[in-house]
Amino acid sequence: MSTYLVTGAGGFLGRYVCEQLIARGDTVRGLARGEYPELSALGVEMVRGDLADRGAVVAACKGIDCVFHIGGKVGMWGHWFEYFQANVQGTLNVLGACQELGVTRLVFTSSPSVTFSGEDQRGVGSEAPYPLRWLAHYPHSKALAEQFVLTQDGTPVVGGGMLRTTSLRPHLVWGPRDHHLTARLIARARAHKLRRVGEGKNRVDMVYVENAAASHLLAADELARAAPRNAGKAYFIAQSEPVMCWDWINEILALASLPPVEKQVSARTAYAVGALLEFKHWLLRDFRNEPAMTRFVARSLATDHWFDKQAAARDFGYEPTISTAEGMRRLGEWLRKEPQGA
Repeated sequence: MSTYLVTGAGGFLGRYVCEQLIARGDTVRGLARGEYPELSALGVEMVRGDLADRGAVVAACKGIDCVFHIGGKVGMWGHWFEYFQANVQGTLNVLGACQELGVTRLVFTSSPSVTFSGEDQRGVGSEAPYPLRWLAHYPHSKALAEQFVLTQDGTPVVGGGMLRTTSLRPHLVWGPRDHHLTARLIARARAHKLRRVGEGKNRVDMVYVENAAASHLLAADELARAAPRNAGKAYFIAQSEPVMCWDWINEILALASLPPVEKQVSARTAYAVGALLEFKHWLLRDFRNEPAMTRFVARSLATDHWFDKQAAARDFGYEPTISTAEGMRRLGEWLRKEPQGA
């Protein structure tokens, strides 16, 4: 057994990672800004703190064998400083704490958006370059953080040994307790503000949350080997096959007893509207409220996003064990039990 730290433990993915670690008998500490009594009840030692607070991160890393660095600032709108502080400086604090305290394994939760330039992505592998321009602060900050994580693989740590690192890029994580992706879709549909962007024929990869969490444990276990195959590398994480984006969105809406999306806007119009709304929010210095449309969202909803999944299977044995159909069934059950939760 090992002792693990999960940053962002109270978040959607972080909570599932904690649960899977506890289920197999590991010792788990969680770092989060809020209180999560449900995790404490499971046996997770919860520590309150902010990733931007170096002292809090160092304290949380004491006695840890492996860190799952999942926490950070998400979203497609906001002030650059906030994204930099949470995602870049926070990651530097985690890396520094690992090296100072002898932590030898770090699994970083990145995003496929770090390689997204606004164009179609079909069968993209981890060798895909970072874009030359960014449509949002989130992917930019995550790309910077990922580069720091991967370049620090193999660096020495205090007490002997070296730090082994890897980066996972789960795409569109969904499932029960999803108060982000699923919640936003349902809320916009209920408000009659959801529009199909583009022709509606784009295919996307996505991943059921329990599969995404399992990939993290597999990646950490591989890093514990004498010659880990995933050290210093990034991996896309998804279900077995991509889905038609708007068909899948309509299936989620149906689980919430909502009609399918019928209204449509062209990809070009959505992008123009997103640019205009971003400019308006910038003029008003409104960085707290996300515009109804952004350039990044417009491009994301109208283009293909599916990736090469062979590398994760080959290097650390990741294969989705819960099918999309079963995942949707579980999501439906949760929505029926907690209709206001999403």
